[in-house]
Amino acid sequence: MRFIRQLLSALLGAAIIAAALLGAVAPASAHDAAESTSPASGATVPAPPEQVTVTFNKNPLALGSQILVNDAAGTNWSDGAVEIVDNVASQKLKAGAPAGAYTVVWRVVSSDSHPIEGSFTFTATAGATGSTAAAAVPTMGTAQPGTTPAPSQPASAAEPFPWSIVIFVGTAIGILVVLGLMAKSRLKSDSGSDTKS
Repeated sequence: MRFIRQLLSALLGAAIIAAALLGAVAPASAHDAAESTSPASGATVPAPPEQVTVTFNKNPLALGSQILVNDAAGTNWSDGAVEIVDNVASQKLKAGAPAGAYTVVWRVVSSDSHPIEGSFTFTATAGATGSTAAAAVPTMGTAQPGTTPAPSQPASAAEPFPWSIVIFVGTAIGILVVLGLMAKSRLKSDSGSDTKS
């Protein structure tokens, strides 16, 4: 009887540890997110900047990255490929961009290989000169906290499979099976010794 109580205590302890570890693993599977942009979302700048940037909480992958900088007429002013250095994705603009409102639409592959995307806007009060002069660009993040839209999952993208959780659950089940076999073996040996005496 004492052994059964010990076995139940061990199973309860294993269940508590499993629940705690699953709780610790779940936040780790959260996707990367944009922390700030330059120009800041909703900012007004003297002229279109030489480049726009998106800063992430982790280092995104360069594969499949795209940043479009569209003016009010829908013309894309992006020039060349997206450049990613550490956690910052940058996109250069073509020279001669006009004054007006701009919408920046970005898409990158996060550090966990999941595509994330978002957008922000800014307004240039004057057009860029022939060679895009460096403009004073607000870079302290978004104009107000929470104005940068949260990265949304594209409709065609699937969630990455949580292998770490599967491995953990498999290990926990294996431990429970071993404990059960040990209990069964112990009960057989205890009943065998009882019949002999």
